[in-house]
Amino acid sequence: MNHFTRPLVVTLVTLLPLWAHAAFEACRDQFPNHQVPSIQTAGLQARALCFDSFAVLHSGTHKTPVYTVERLSRARLSAAKNQQRTNRFYEEARLPSHERARLVDYKGSGFDRGHMAPAGDMPNPNAMAQSFSLANMVPQASQHNQRLWNKIEQDTRKYVMRAEGDVFVFTGPWYIGEARSIGPGGVRVPDIIWKQVYDATTGKSWVHWSRNQDGETPQLPITLQEFTQRTGMVLVSP
Repeated sequence: MNHFTRPLVVTLVTLLPLWAHAAFEACRDQFPNHQVPSIQTAGLQARALCFDSFAVLHSGTHKTPVYTVERLSRARLSAAKNQQRTNRFYEEARLPSHERARLVDYKGSGFDRGHMAPAGDMPNPNAMAQSFSLANMVPQASQHNQRLWNKIEQDTRKYVMRAEGDVFVFTGPWYIGEARSIGPGGVRVPDIIWKQVYDATTGKSWVHWSRNQDGETPQLPITLQEFTQRTGMVLVSP
């Protein structure tokens, strides 16, 4: 059986207001108000990828996501509780070979293949399988991935289960220091991993901003305004 039952779209992204809707046409429902943010993508070799239950803006330069986005709800997470984790990581063949991470890049690297759109959010077998695309991964410090970041993901799910409606979650890497990479393909290692949570019903929002290193301790979330100051990205309009 083909795991990818929904049309999967790959589109080259440019910095134009019009690209957003065309690039993510098959998965605009993952974005707040179906509005895809226009952000600076110069030098990133950015491509839009639609999956069943999340979307990825992917950087062929870094071979990691720029961001992933999910529309979460109580119903979706209730369905996700019944799914079995597959752990079948795969290379994203829809990306050009020179833009995608490969399994060999992570082998022996000392880093986990860290999900940006978590497997634990996936509501059906197709979505679960797709979440293991390397286009959805960053090189993540092992303890950070399995402890601190896992708690952030669980806390986000707990919030969604209490929310009245849809909660939109953007997740991605950020780079602030000397460039580090892994593997023969040069997959970029992020300095920061962030998660932006936006409750569409109440308008509440916050961003987890965490250094990608073992031993990192929990920090208070930052505001969307501070996130924008640090990154230049406006992912959710007030």
